[in-house]
Amino acid sequence: MNDAPIRVGIVGVNPQGHWATTAHLPALALFPDDFRVVGVANTSLASAQRAADSLNISHAFPDPQALFDSPDVDLVVITVKVPYHHGLVMQALRAGKHVYCEWPLGNSLAQAREMSQLAREKGVVAVVGAQMRVALEVAYLRELIDGGYVGRVLSTTLVGSAGASGSSETTKAISYICDKSNGATMLTIPFAHTIAGLQDVLGEIGDFSARILTLRSTALVTDTGETIAKTAPDQVMLQGTLASGAAISAHYRGGMSRSTNLLWEINGTEGDIQVTAPHGGCQMAPLTIRGARGKDKELEPLSPPAKVYEGWPENPVVRNVARMYALIAKDIRTGSRAAPTFADAVKLHELLDAIERSAGVSEQA
Repeated sequence: MNDAPIRVGIVGVNPQGHWATTAHLPALALFPDDFRVVGVANTSLASAQRAADSLNISHAFPDPQALFDSPDVDLVVITVKVPYHHGLVMQALRAGKHVYCEWPLGNSLAQAREMSQLAREKGVVAVVGAQMRVALEVAYLRELIDGGYVGRVLSTTLVGSAGASGSSETTKAISYICDKSNGATMLTIPFAHTIAGLQDVLGEIGDFSARILTLRSTALVTDTGETIAKTAPDQVMLQGTLASGAAISAHYRGGMSRSTNLLWEINGTEGDIQVTAPHGGCQMAPLTIRGARGKDKELEPLSPPAKVYEGWPENPVVRNVARMYALIAKDIRTGSRAAPTFADAVKLHELLDAIERSAGVSEQA
């Protein structure tokens, strides 16, 4: 491909402030030389036209297939609910388009494998939105660990609150996350995003045992007053070792705590690192790092150097998605595979499947 802007078509744009408009469009706007949003497709032409008119997007397609078939679209971005990922991604890949799909890639490991296989056969850039993996703070943590800040890693402990996931309350717009069969649970979204980032810093998880519990059987839909059944888990626990031999303990809980909502600690032979955030959705949370080593008695701020933030948005939601797009542009233009790929997504889906099998809740067990 030449140096002309990569033409982007987005499936799933709501001008009222959903993910595409709060994260993707502001991120794409940072790269006018690399990307141009040329079209949108929603569930109907009328919906797509409203989004296009509101957001100054040049073309509204009557349906996603028309967008995929358009010769004026190079990169398809999928930002719809998880149950629709597989069908839309497969259509886009069959049309020969590059694809950026939000995480989770599919509603099952089998779906993820099928999408990854087709992307490989088509030879296109196929990226999954594992945004925590490209966060500046995660890159800095990896540098600290690789540089020996804590010495040999002995253990890591993670506790996170999942916010809306697993909560006793929801809204009509996101109530689908209460149904485990829809694939958008506390395990598959906040827990998975964070575990992906943790593995980038500390290496892959080795042997483990897991428990998954659903202790809240109902949820109140606050904007309608309805009470609905909840089958999605609200407790996920994992204990074991990393491939390095270090111990790992991770516990995600539904809703929010009145105390700490994200606490990730790394303990080593020479020092300690602590990461905190206001919630456990680490793919979009501001991460605060503190550390101590050697003769230090207390943890002190250990933030990345200010220069690494230069040129990037202050808002981590937009910043992490923008960093994904920077890598996508490189991948499309140079043939590299710097952004998290569908093959990477399969590995994460395999871990989630193994966690469910260990906990005895996998439908494939």
